[in-house]
Amino acid sequence: MDRKSVLELFLKRRELVKQHIDSYNDFIENRLQNVITETGELMTDVDLAVRFGKIDVGKAEIIEADGSRRKITPSEARLRNMNYFSPIKLEMGLVKIHEDGTREEKDMEWVVIGQMPTMLRSTRCNLYGLSDEELVRNGEDPLDPGGYFIVNGSERMLVTIEDLAPNKIILEKNKGYTKIEEVAKVFSKRGGFRALTTVQRDREGMISVNFPSVPGDLPLIVVMKALGLETDKEIVDSISNDPEIVQKLLENIEENLDIQTTEDAMEVIGKKVAHGQTREYRLKRAEQVIDRYLLPHLGVEPEDRLRKAYYIGRMVERVFELAFNKRNVDDKDHYANKRLRLAGDLLDDLFRVSFYNLVRDIKYQLERQVARGKEPSIQTAVRRDVLTERIRHALATGNWVGGRTGVSQLLDRTTYMAVVSHLRRVISPLSRSQPHFEARDLHSTQFGKICPTETPEGPNCGLVKNLALSTELSTGADAGELDKVLAELKVTPIHKH
Repeated sequence: MDRKSVLELFLKRRELVKQHIDSYNDFIENRLQNVITETGELMTDVDLAVRFGKIDVGKAEIIEADGSRRKITPSEARLRNMNYFSPIKLEMGLVKIHEDGTREEKDMEWVVIGQMPTMLRSTRCNLYGLSDEELVRNGEDPLDPGGYFIVNGSERMLVTIEDLAPNKIILEKNKGYTKIEEVAKVFSKRGGFRALTTVQRDREGMISVNFPSVPGDLPLIVVMKALGLETDKEIVDSISNDPEIVQKLLENIEENLDIQTTEDAMEVIGKKVAHGQTREYRLKRAEQVIDRYLLPHLGVEPEDRLRKAYYIGRMVERVFELAFNKRNVDDKDHYANKRLRLAGDLLDDLFRVSFYNLVRDIKYQLERQVARGKEPSIQTAVRRDVLTERIRHALATGNWVGGRTGVSQLLDRTTYMAVVSHLRRVISPLSRSQPHFEARDLHSTQFGKICPTETPEGPNCGLVKNLALSTELSTGADAGELDKVLAELKVTPIHKH
């Protein structure tokens, strides 16, 4: 079979860096609006609120010294050491809240809140849709793949990051260094927030649960009762009907006989998270912690607690099955357990934090206006530099939110091959100085996805990889949307118990 013609056709349809461009376009069209919608309404301390509406990103433009705006081409941005950025407009409306609680809503108005780096060849780029002749006239190489940004005149690209799959149970076994024998982990991801929830079994067979903002571990029974499973039978039924597992669960229940009701369990959690506070505050804080930080991908409302209890039940069952050798540990290096974070994902994280900073600044500016006796105005309360500078600085230095470094890199322009190779690079977040033999190995599941030969020698070997030539990346779908589709198709889950 002549593979060359097939590959040529594939690359014509799926350009070499299409994964980055598609990811960026999706971020601009859909994800930006999601961030705004999640933020909701901004409340101030001076009886004012701000409503947010639609967000829109324009084509790349430049503001000259005299204040005039005009479109700019990438070649001009390179030559003049300028930023190739697009303006971001957001619909905003002031709401006056009267003493009796009534709201007086003013008309929504479009406000320019800052600028967004424009990826070359994306839908917001001024080269989008141009023919080869028009590209040459604009000083561009028709063969240049795009997929990078221009910041202060230098070409910078966002490198793809390889990460463990979120919202997926991963089993591990400890090698006898600690009391903990078996662990089930889930990186629970909701929006930009990521919380690691672990269920672990010690040598005596006691199960404990660990999640963010609660110091130390909580006994399984405390967590299950706090989530609404009050009777011992409900707890056992939610986990397993295997006699061996049931026996071990009864031992766990005997250890915590003093905790009878949901309120008792909440009291235990409250003492950990708000020690020394009043009882009402402790219970309220315990509820907040359970809703927000325990498996947030299943929901953050009180009505989601039962789903969380059954999910923890599944994790506990897997931990026992691993302990009784009925199940094997999960292979972290299997490519089904990996996800690649492209330019759109990385910009999503950055924009979320930058927009949060802007919202806090708008609140401060509005409160200042009222304190000085001025008429509050959104147009003057929005300082565009707050958002733009945060994003520009991260792209220019590579220091990303979450303490990651080297996320944005200077594009390697040695040869055309170097450019394409750099834009298809995948880096692992693991430390370079440690051995990590398994992570550096070529795994059989990388076949057809990762190039088996292109990796550096030395400390980066196997941690810096490149996409294979015929790789096509699929994008993740929202689990909520999937649930709706399955419900419409009348698909019902099969319960084991």
